[in-house]
Amino acid sequence: MIFGKLTTHTHTQLLDGMGAFLRRAALSVSMALMLCFQMVTVCVAQSTPYHVGPRDVLSLTISAGGEKQTQVDLTVSSAGTINMPFIGAVTVEGLTASQVEAKIREPLARDYFVDPEIIVSIRGYHHLRYNIAGAVKLPGLYESNAKMTVMELIAKAGGVTENRGSVAYILRSGEELPASDQAMEKMAGQAEPIRIDLQKLLDRGDMTQNRELQSGDSVYIPGEKTQNPTESKIYLEGEIRTGVISYRPGLTALNACIMAGGFSKFAAPNRAKIFRKEGDKIVSIEVDLDDVKEGKIPDMELMPGDRIQIPKSWF
Repeated sequence: MIFGKLTTHTHTQLLDGMGAFLRRAALSVSMALMLCFQMVTVCVAQSTPYHVGPRDVLSLTISAGGEKQTQVDLTVSSAGTINMPFIGAVTVEGLTASQVEAKIREPLARDYFVDPEIIVSIRGYHHLRYNIAGAVKLPGLYESNAKMTVMELIAKAGGVTENRGSVAYILRSGEELPASDQAMEKMAGQAEPIRIDLQKLLDRGDMTQNRELQSGDSVYIPGEKTQNPTESKIYLEGEIRTGVISYRPGLTALNACIMAGGFSKFAAPNRAKIFRKEGDKIVSIEVDLDDVKEGKIPDMELMPGDRIQIPKSWF
């Protein structure tokens, strides 16, 4: 009995020890992964150097002869210039910090100092500005010290509302966002916006839709009721009972036909076609819905604006 108790106690200690070891190992792996992620993030950030813009604040240090000659903070003007000591106005908009150093070193070395050492760093980032409007919780103007993606801007705006539509538009007109959704829709129609499929981005995690934004971009997310109807509907024609149904994520061709009321008695589902807009083209996709019903082939997932055509039977 004593031996049995000792064995049980020892077994419990071993299990506790193994559990502690596994927890420490898991923590170590987790910390290692976090470190790797931070290193990758740093590398990505370094691979895309920041370009100076209006309202940025630059820290400038000039040294020569082993002594610091001047140190000053300079704000980039709306015209993209800084007022440099000794040499006056210098255009720096669009340059990186190292390019600014090279640009001001030449006149300083030519007229004022022997082999000057110039150090320029960005003390304050202010010129990256993004607008977002429509079906988000906190629409408005946002500033950032780094480039943002569509998802990052949506997150800053508190996320989308429940009534958001299935698309977003990126406008690069450089104009301020209009106050009303109607004016925004008109602007979107005139400015040839970049279209983002929110069904893919937010519902399916398709990062190909997570476009990087440019400073001055405006993002508009129409509500489900205000967006273009072709972006939220599925159209059915031919030997089918209902002409239009609302799109929803995961909707398939056969399910759409069932939701529309089913086929007529003269329908030929085995010769169904789906017409889909891809860029400037309309592509035709053939699908045998009889084979789908029998489980021989997978059903075709639909996209907003798809048109399903059910032909008439030859018999």
